Amino acid sequence: MPRGTILNEAFYSQPVTQVAEALCGMVLMRQTAGGLMSGRIVETEAYLAAGDSASHSFRGPGRKNASMFGPPGRAYVYTIHARQCFNVVTEAEHVGSAVLIRAVQPLEGLETMQLRRKMNRIQNLCRGPARLCEAFDIGREHDGHNLTTGEDLWIADLPGLPSLNVAQSPRIGVTSNHEALLRFYVADNTYVSGPRRLNQAFWNSLTGDEPAAAEQTPKTLREIGRTPRSS
Repeated sequence: MPRGTILNEAFYSQPVTQVAEALCGMVLMRQTAGGLMSGRIVETEAYLAAGDSASHSFRGPGRKNASMFGPPGRAYVYTIHARQCFNVVTEAEHVGSAVLIRAVQPLEGLETMQLRRKMNRIQNLCRGPARLCEAFDIGREHDGHNLTTGEDLWIADLPGLPSLNVAQSPRIGVTSNHEALLRFYVADNTYVSGPRRLNQAFWNSLTGDEPAAAEQTPKTLREIGRTPRSS
């Protein structure tokens, strides 16, 4: 698979919500001793620098979240329940905003992912932030990693991939500020995590089938083609 255009610091310097949406459709790539693994990002969540009580930066910088305040385009990897979650830092250095990569659709290195996850079902390999970190062998050693170098771990814009639709909804699993519409996901994609009713709510609003509850209905729906984005 071609490396494509590696996303650079200018891309990650944009507002966090723009980056979170634009990352849907991009390709996460990881080079290991076992070969190259890649997957198309299908779900993200934005965590704001100000006024977002669910964000790790809400109470300011510290030892555990220092990378979140680093330069744009760095990885912020944290541990929860003995498992890792992978984020990309956005906006200017010292701001403290990041995008959580929640799910990817595997493209390359499937056998390696299956061995690491000890399962064969492709849809569940990277469906959820901890699962994708296990499949891609992303750990705390990647905290602060520069994603713009194209080495070890990076994100690229690959030409020729099918266009897709991106919807917006509340984030999953947060205990505060849970009403904020800061989750972006590829509509009607089986690799997306979260409740089925939440992921398919937009179809109800479009077709009139079983109207969804207001708090479950995504705010926006748009098509992403392969036109160049800020980079």
